[in-house]
Amino acid sequence: MDETRLRRELKDAALAHRPDHARILARVERGMAEPSPAGRRTRPPRRWTGRRWAVAVAVTAAVAGVAGIGGLAATTLGDRPPGPAATLPAPGPTARAAGTIDPGSNRWWAQNDLALTTDSNVSGLTVELRVARTPGVVSTGHWRTRPAEDFTVTVTEEPRALVYRWALKPGRAVPPGPHTFAAQYNHAEGVRDASADTYTVLLTGPDGGRTTLRGGFGSPGGS
Repeated sequence: MDETRLRRELKDAALAHRPDHARILARVERGMAEPSPAGRRTRPPRRWTGRRWAVAVAVTAAVAGVAGIGGLAATTLGDRPPGPAATLPAPGPTARAAGTIDPGSNRWWAQNDLALTTDSNVSGLTVELRVARTPGVVSTGHWRTRPAEDFTVTVTEEPRALVYRWALKPGRAVPPGPHTFAAQYNHAEGVRDASADTYTVLLTGPDGGRTTLRGGFGSPGGS
């Protein structure tokens, strides 16, 4: 077995993830003992001269060096500090809401009241009241206890509901406390069923945290 084949054998062994030095030397010895291919002159096995031992030792050392480097790399990666943890969203403002039919409602007209209570400053606020399109429902107005200039107000007629929406203008704020938003409308004579009326409130705190409140206006109201 010539030195080229010896190097190849040792290099193949070096590619193993965890090289076994004893196994490498055993493979080298097996290679030395293999018979020559048919048709070739058979040469007596060559002794392990000083130079050949030096080559084997050098390649084995290289294998050990590769394993050492791999171990060092694994240790280095394992010792790296963990990356920054995923940032959790800030908690939203604490608030409560309740929808009711105003006691001043009658057989032809009604008002849906949304009572909103905030426990801290709110930098963003959207209030949406949806009045189901029961017979005769027509908007007659709206109001809120906060300053009118702080909000953009729209009333949209959809196929199934009148949608009243108050959106806090940029740069304005809502302080802690109770607040009321009201939607007014006419309806067909009689006691109107308000069970399909709903509200949605989206609040944003100064730190960006958000809170969403949803609910309805209960059973039929009015007188």
